[in-house]
Amino acid sequence: MNGATSPESVDHGVMATRRNLLQAAVVTAALIPAGTANAADRSSIEARLKAYFRDKSNRDVDATMAHFSRSSMAYGDAAVGALSVTWEEQRSRFAEFMPNWPATSVSQPLRIVGYGDSAIVFFYNSPGMFGPVEIRAVAAVNYRNSKIVRWVDYWDGRHFGIENFEAIRRPEFPPDFRESLGGKASRLAERVARGLADALRTRNIAAAVGFFDLHGVIEDLPSHIQVVGHRSIEAFLTTASLPYMGAGTRVRHVVNGGYEWSADGPVKLGITALETNRDGKITRMTSVWDGSRISRDALITLAGATVEE
Repeated sequence: MNGATSPESVDHGVMATRRNLLQAAVVTAALIPAGTANAADRSSIEARLKAYFRDKSNRDVDATMAHFSRSSMAYGDAAVGALSVTWEEQRSRFAEFMPNWPATSVSQPLRIVGYGDSAIVFFYNSPGMFGPVEIRAVAAVNYRNSKIVRWVDYWDGRHFGIENFEAIRRPEFPPDFRESLGGKASRLAERVARGLADALRTRNIAAAVGFFDLHGVIEDLPSHIQVVGHRSIEAFLTTASLPYMGAGTRVRHVVNGGYEWSADGPVKLGITALETNRDGKITRMTSVWDGSRISRDALITLAGATVEE
């Protein structure tokens, strides 16, 4: 056999490991459009974010704050309406909460969409960290010189429990969430985000569908809706009344992974993550906003828009 290994003699565990590595490489590549970044870019921002959540879960105030820029930063919660605009102010917030967190507290990233120095991260805070209920949030994150300069959370107050949420929601919101600190996203990220948002604003359904891969997915988390494929996406967008569609909607800030938006309706702020393939087509669009701002009946009506005739 000249030292060669026959296919029959290859350890199945090794084959599984190789298969897993190949699948991981394909997934990573799919999230990084050609001409915008490479796998190292994605690994870098993933490593930074995972380290941040590790230190946060360990309830280590100083280690957590070491991830932020001391010279210029902002940390906002667009659901509650809270905003820290200095390193010292945010440190005092963490110092207030962290010592009282349960020993079993977990804050972990669930999905990271982005590359280079900006991303959208889906994450989980376990019960007892910021109230009696878990928080499943999405954040827009910008780095500069490997330090966080802007972090803004978005989440659904209805999932938190409307009564619990109203007890912590601020009566007055800041006029902005320091979007100017975030800097520019890549050309492709800007083109896809602003192009899609413009099509949704003008209700140009054909143009909006054209931004999606043939097998693309729309997820709207507060309404628990998932729509798959061009035909279903077209039917859904034609009927649906989403907070981020129609006149009065605006792009506030674009990151490498999606965009933050505002609207004139009852839902004022939200975020949309955009995963794209190598051709720049959207494979998955996921939106998060405060579902407590609209009625139960409005959510039911929105879900009804998914029913095809």
